[in-house]
Amino acid sequence: MKRVHNFSAGPATLPLSVLMKAQEELLDYRDSGASIIEMSHRSPQYTEVNEQAVTRLKKILGAGDEWHVLFLQGGASSQFMMSAHNFLNSERTANYIDTGTWSAKAIKEAKHYGSVHTSFSGKESGYTHIPSNSELTFTDESVYTHFTSNNTIFGTQFRSEPASGGAPLVCDASSDFLSRSLDLDKYGLIYAGAQKNLGPAGVTVVMIRTSFLERQRPEAIPTILNYKTHTAKLFNTPPVFAVYMVNLVLEWIIEKGGISYFEKINRQKADSLYGEIDKDDFYRGTVEKESRSLMNVTFRMDNEDLEKLFLTEAAKEDLVALKGHRSVGGIRASIYNACPTESVQALVEFMSEFRKKNG
Repeated sequence: MKRVHNFSAGPATLPLSVLMKAQEELLDYRDSGASIIEMSHRSPQYTEVNEQAVTRLKKILGAGDEWHVLFLQGGASSQFMMSAHNFLNSERTANYIDTGTWSAKAIKEAKHYGSVHTSFSGKESGYTHIPSNSELTFTDESVYTHFTSNNTIFGTQFRSEPASGGAPLVCDASSDFLSRSLDLDKYGLIYAGAQKNLGPAGVTVVMIRTSFLERQRPEAIPTILNYKTHTAKLFNTPPVFAVYMVNLVLEWIIEKGGISYFEKINRQKADSLYGEIDKDDFYRGTVEKESRSLMNVTFRMDNEDLEKLFLTEAAKEDLVALKGHRSVGGIRASIYNACPTESVQALVEFMSEFRKKNG
């Protein structure tokens, strides 16, 4: 069986052991005579999967009973709208920290429902910088402060939770969720598309604190878009197979040692890549060093022709999905939890040889 070194930004590589377990259970889920894909979402088999996933996620993060865990659809993009729709109206304001494409999209959606105070914007500087707390501004009586914890396109990441002006944090954690510990006391809502660190595309994990949910706007909210609909019960058919896969990934994270294990290993992987980039001027990082992401390592070279050659030669060595986002170009290595250390080492060795041949 051939497995390439997959640096895709999402959908991203999954743990091999998880894929093998899913393969083993695909046709006949635990002697039921049917696949989990074919079962009712009300069946005892799927109910167990859903409940296990909730329990495992709370265990990993240390979340208590005050947290609801939902498995919704529509990706983080739907949560840009849904989070604002549930908590903003014409008389309410939220703070938004703009550090990249996805936070800018969240701001656009929020403006449909209420007032937005932009606490910081890195747009003019090309989103190369994560702001310090002293750079942030806030409005009084804000319902929440929204930020995107990791920016896949530009390769920047918050090292810890930003200041919030006293409001609960709402976080799009899609691309670094479960890669590091969180101070949950600071959050009201966390959402994450699964296709980076959690599982396959198709499900979005939403965590919402009960006390924050009670601050929901008083106006009527369409049933399917109302968080209270989903915290009350399993309202409609969830993406069954995607949740099943998330449950297996959560089991794998626990077996590995939890978040503390991945904090250490992710730092090692990133340090190895950034170390190779910083050896000389052949490779050039695209963001300020203090703002660099541990999940998405972005860099450029002297010209686009050399970058194209790099990507072509890398693919011949089974180093794939390294092309930067179409909006910015360049090269990007996404090294989420499931990206093996061996893949990162293979990339570092290739980068060293490519420099020798073309530097």
